[in-house]
Amino acid sequence: MQKQIKEIIKDINILKINNPNLLEKKVSGIKYNSKKVKEDDIFVCLAGQHTDGTNFIEEAIKNGAKVIVSHKEIPFNFPNDVLYILTDNTNLALAKLSANFYDHPSKKLLMIGVTGTNGKTTITFLLESIFQTAGFKTGVIGTINYRYNNKIIQASNTTPFSSDLQELLYNMVQEKVEVVIMEVSSHSLVQARVKECEFDVAIFSNLSPEHLDYHHNMEEYFKAKSILFKEISPNKKSIFSNSNLGRKVCIINYDDEWGRKLIELCSIKDIILYSKNSKYKNGNRIVASNIRYNANFTEFEILYNLEKKVKICSSLIGEFNIYNILASFSAAYSQNLNVDKIVEGIEKLEGIPGRLEKIPTPLNFNVIIDYAHTPDALQNVILTLKKLPHRRLIVVFGCGGDRDRNKRPIMGAIATQLADYVIVTSDNPRNEDPQRIILDIEVGIKKIGKTNYEIVPDRKQAIFKALSIAGNNDIVLLAGKGHENYQIIGSEKIPFDEREIVKEFFENKHGI
Repeated sequence: MQKQIKEIIKDINILKINNPNLLEKKVSGIKYNSKKVKEDDIFVCLAGQHTDGTNFIEEAIKNGAKVIVSHKEIPFNFPNDVLYILTDNTNLALAKLSANFYDHPSKKLLMIGVTGTNGKTTITFLLESIFQTAGFKTGVIGTINYRYNNKIIQASNTTPFSSDLQELLYNMVQEKVEVVIMEVSSHSLVQARVKECEFDVAIFSNLSPEHLDYHHNMEEYFKAKSILFKEISPNKKSIFSNSNLGRKVCIINYDDEWGRKLIELCSIKDIILYSKNSKYKNGNRIVASNIRYNANFTEFEILYNLEKKVKICSSLIGEFNIYNILASFSAAYSQNLNVDKIVEGIEKLEGIPGRLEKIPTPLNFNVIIDYAHTPDALQNVILTLKKLPHRRLIVVFGCGGDRDRNKRPIMGAIATQLADYVIVTSDNPRNEDPQRIILDIEVGIKKIGKTNYEIVPDRKQAIFKALSIAGNNDIVLLAGKGHENYQIIGSEKIPFDEREIVKEFFENKHGI
């Protein structure tokens, strides 16, 4: 695929340009990583937290870049066949360049964006199941992977950088995908990765402390999330002019205090609120009632459209999954999907990788893997498991390095206060000393005077320890890694799949 430079740079704020005679030339792609640049590519210099793309201009040109887009003046003698463009915001430029290059693919799709601290992945899986059950071809972009038409692409970020995202959406359009369900991270909103994506449905799940190393405080974090709702356009896309699909709508968790604040910030007034509180029964509310929890399923009724109700029996357990189901039902219902198909799609989904995932064992106790890596998520998962019949709940968890330190003591306190026994270990230490991270966690434990824990820095050995002390009817929760099959130590990703580690323990111990 090639396109003229002059077509691609439309609507970019150009402060300076050299060699304008090159604008008629064609380019083959857009890159922000100099190592991935190929012949006739555009290289966009992004300003990152730890480095600056302008440091890699020479490498990009050596690899074949024919256009350099930068956010600052460069004292560089550019070759005669290289076009240099100075702009004020390269994140925004990358988004616009990419959307222009790939012909604005989001305008040819039903785009559902899901944001919030917890629940994004589960909501995308639920909506994928619902829309597929209703007969639509779907694409999913999120934490676990990017997938469509039986293609699975490893996820480099929850939300890809804009050039990767626009290319992915373009490929989905080429393969006749109709509906894209996408996790939209706070980082991606601040960094304009989704700036040129036209969303039809925006979903807000909840907000609790996370990424505060990046956003600094909850107000800034909320402000980042709200961008998705402030920028949604009220106009239905032309492709849906004769379709039941394409209603522009914001879907918000009314039971979350930040969700209630978000209502006033939405750029459109078509808003559906979902709640677990049955007193909210007006037309734009979707409510759960008559809830019954079980070790293997959750049963409840959804009240919608004033007086209508439908029964749900889902394999997804726990209160937080009721909210995830309500969000998914609301989004599908907003697009006029048949309610029976919505229910069928919800009930068809049996589980999600790394989300309360049960690992088979030969002994009479349960091992659960969950991605819970925030205080709120850890508390929700533990409280959910505590409602199940059990003797003891043993929790193995750690906190990631190079991330918000403030949540570490909070998570230590939550784990030891709610669980019977806790093994504190490593998660993804990255460039931090694992012992330092563990000490931060221990501060919270000591503050509340708990002694029901031990420290095993090596995560594999910590898992082995938990499994070795578990007895009949115990539950062992391995929290924090979830779907991840690696551990990041330093800058290296090391294979680390907790399912395989559990299997290894029992094979060695019991010869199975």
